[in-house]
Amino acid sequence: MTTSSVTTLLKTEPTTLQVKVCGMREPENIGELVALQPDYIGFIFYRKSARYAGEKLNPEYIKHLPATVQKVGVFVDESLETILALTKKFGLQAVQLHGQETPEFCKQLKQAGFLVLKAFALDDDFDFKILEPYEGTCDYYLFDTKGQQHGGNGVTFNWNILENYHLNTPFFLSGGLDLEHATAIKTGRWPWLRGIDINSRFELEPGLKNISKVKKMLTAFRE
Repeated sequence: MTTSSVTTLLKTEPTTLQVKVCGMREPENIGELVALQPDYIGFIFYRKSARYAGEKLNPEYIKHLPATVQKVGVFVDESLETILALTKKFGLQAVQLHGQETPEFCKQLKQAGFLVLKAFALDDDFDFKILEPYEGTCDYYLFDTKGQQHGGNGVTFNWNILENYHLNTPFFLSGGLDLEHATAIKTGRWPWLRGIDINSRFELEPGLKNISKVKKMLTAFRE
């Protein structure tokens, strides 16, 4: 099979969308979430975040969470050494990068064996050409809403801009996602959409998720 035919196959075959729940911090809440079996659970290691989890997490508890839920560390312009140390400490399988990390930086983490998600903040003027140097260095892009914070702004961006995305790296959709968006996401014509990232709209307070609401979102994507 040629490379072009493989690409065509990937774009046309239906794909079950994955769900990542980010901003987790409280042990009991984490346990309740893991019982729902999301595809990914995210822990934020950015100290300026209201959902910073670094000093609240028990490393042994996190390490021994079920392997069926991939553990993601979220970082913003952190050093490679610090990321490697924290991924080892907590037994993380994936990293999500929300800063000005270079393609080479992403490549180094990918070569180290991690699943790499590189986040980009989108608005109506976003130019997808700036992503071209990252092709092949990340497993996924994560498209979030451009705002004052590095994620967790709680608002959506204009999804019509996704029609301008024509690169080959699959992506996760983020930014203010709520239950009301489930149908639109599932029926959206975005060939490279592989999953969603939910956070602030599913919280009782920063770092504490409404488990019953998360369950409804997971059910909506598994029907």
